[in-house]
Amino acid sequence: MNRLLFNSRSLFLCITGISLCIAGCTSTDKHDNTWSDYKADAHSSSYSSLDQINVSNVSQLENVWTFQMDDLPQGQDPVSSQSNPIIVDGVMYVNSGKQTVYAIDAATGKEIWSCKTIEEGQPSAASRGVTYWESGDDRRILYSSGNYLMAIDAKTGKIIPSFGTNGRVNLNEGVRDDPEKISLSLSTPGRIFKDLIIVGLRTPDAYNAPPGYIRAYNCKTGKLAWTFHTIPHPGEPGYETWPPDAYKYAGGANCWAGLSIDRTRGMVFLALGSPSYDYYGADRKGENLFGNCVLALDAATGHYKWHFQTVHHDLWDYDLPAPPNLVTIKKDGKDVDAVAQVTKHGFVFVLDRETGTPLYPVEERKVPASNMPGEEAWPTQPFPLKPKAFVKQSMTEDDLNHYSDTDHHAILEKFRSVRYEGLFTPPDLKGTLSLPATRGGANWGGAAYDPNTSYLYIRGNNLPEIITMVDLDKHFAARDNSIFETGRAVYLKNCSACHGAEMKGVPPTFPALADIKDKMSEKEALEKTRMGGGQMPAYKGVLTADEEQAIIAFLYDKKGGQATGATPAKEGKADERTPVRYGNITGYQTWSDPSGNPAMKGPWNTLSALNLSTGEYAWQIPVGNDEKLQEKGGPITGLLARSGPMVTAGGLVFISGAADKKLWAFDKNTGKMVWETSLPAANNANVCTFSIGGKQFVALGVGGTKEHPSGSIMAFALP
Repeated sequence: MNRLLFNSRSLFLCITGISLCIAGCTSTDKHDNTWSDYKADAHSSSYSSLDQINVSNVSQLENVWTFQMDDLPQGQDPVSSQSNPIIVDGVMYVNSGKQTVYAIDAATGKEIWSCKTIEEGQPSAASRGVTYWESGDDRRILYSSGNYLMAIDAKTGKIIPSFGTNGRVNLNEGVRDDPEKISLSLSTPGRIFKDLIIVGLRTPDAYNAPPGYIRAYNCKTGKLAWTFHTIPHPGEPGYETWPPDAYKYAGGANCWAGLSIDRTRGMVFLALGSPSYDYYGADRKGENLFGNCVLALDAATGHYKWHFQTVHHDLWDYDLPAPPNLVTIKKDGKDVDAVAQVTKHGFVFVLDRETGTPLYPVEERKVPASNMPGEEAWPTQPFPLKPKAFVKQSMTEDDLNHYSDTDHHAILEKFRSVRYEGLFTPPDLKGTLSLPATRGGANWGGAAYDPNTSYLYIRGNNLPEIITMVDLDKHFAARDNSIFETGRAVYLKNCSACHGAEMKGVPPTFPALADIKDKMSEKEALEKTRMGGGQMPAYKGVLTADEEQAIIAFLYDKKGGQATGATPAKEGKADERTPVRYGNITGYQTWSDPSGNPAMKGPWNTLSALNLSTGEYAWQIPVGNDEKLQEKGGPITGLLARSGPMVTAGGLVFISGAADKKLWAFDKNTGKMVWETSLPAANNANVCTFSIGGKQFVALGVGGTKEHPSGSIMAFALP
């Protein structure tokens, strides 16, 4: 057990409404009539037993209230909403993209209270919701803001000062590295087991990243209860799958995507990400447990139960992207409790909940070897024989788009020039085609499970990427010793994969930085670089103080002056004392033709219905549409999206779009669209449903607009 040390700081500003109004009646079973946990319940089912809204009447749905989250002034860049609201006793609890927490009357959309969890000028990170805990009259919202876990009084919206130190627990403390030199956060809410909240960590996908320990804290005091080392220490299970002493320097293997709890068994199930660095692992030879594992622990103690590794020695950023679904399937005529884990590379692993044994055969197949200097790719990878992949895992020249002869010729030449030997082709200095790629397959929205039918509903992306590996220090070496030129090199090395070499970004996920000096001060930009924000991880501890100052000089076009730590390009042999750090400089970028069109034919996004008891798919449909690229009279194209589906007893699957600003309902038995509506902004959040006073609502978080950059919550109901 680690002992936490705390830094005392002032309490955050909490804005409390005049009165607390609890709307509607309290149900006897909150899980039947409200959505009281992230993704519905502790099992991450994204399922609701409500059926007032059903296939026969869903076409009548209308927007009954909209709550605007105006904690950002007009003129700022709109933020993306990823929050999945929860509802307890008629009150909705939700966070904004700026990390303000709100309590809302769920029947009317009227604000009850709001709590600003970060100070003015501090960056906000991606956050997908809050966690509710109660014991008698003590009702709390547990929420991570910045690198702190905090407790908020659910009735008043005030920070509870007896939790941790002045209401906060510093997540940086208790992890291997110096807490003053790292910045950790939660992107997905923790889960409650009795009086514990169990949390993972969001860590940078970079060299020098800290390890992603799993920890449990007491909900009342904030005291650390247990820690599980995802990069094992000597004597712990999995230590032999790393080089000796890797626990002292290796990072990642973190649970950023979420977890699920079987409260009856007292077990917690975690979806772990890849070790860092993601694409090059010469310093972490071996299978690298517990990276890319479904991990089962004793929820009360953190003691190891079992694991199943979906990717050995990950070189593709194939994090487990969503919480495991706890399911029950028919096997040999008997009900078997299981864990269903969707993956970025398109597989669904179905595991016995008690033992982690696959319930469908999984075979280890030989995969291509690495050509990267010093790298040793693991020789085999696990392939489930059932279910089959829910997205494309291979492509040929026939799959290339042909929008024009010139564009087609360019991508054909590229396809023939890079290394590609199917799934698990390792990164290569000549370039590697990756399909599925860093954004899935599945993404953080995860799958929805219907307990009445044992069907799993899965969204999948079909978008290849080109992995471009370079020696980062050589490729991005500063050409002179000016601080501006050093900053340019630091930016290209660390930021260009997302924001682009020309700083144009991919809004709204990766904002443009070309006009950053018109949007924020140098101090704010430096703080965001250190602490992270939105999709961006924290670079505190990854960049040196000199590199931080240099990148600000570059972003703000401050030319002149010498850089104390500049490293001009050198000719000849590299310094053998310094390990070569290879990096992928085109991560998270869809492979496109010169005109910007996707290189691979669609559909680029699908929704699948999988019968877990048989391992067979009932249907698959494209979701979303790019009307400009849709062939006349042809099927819709599908569109990249990260949010996940919700399934209800009313026979419906609800899912939101992304760039097309849509919310849909599909017949869960056939995949036929039975309702759609347009939203005011791009959406990137999971849908929820709840009942108050006998009336069913469907609600979701919507991204920001020019007028309301923080976004909104929209609720729909029958007339």
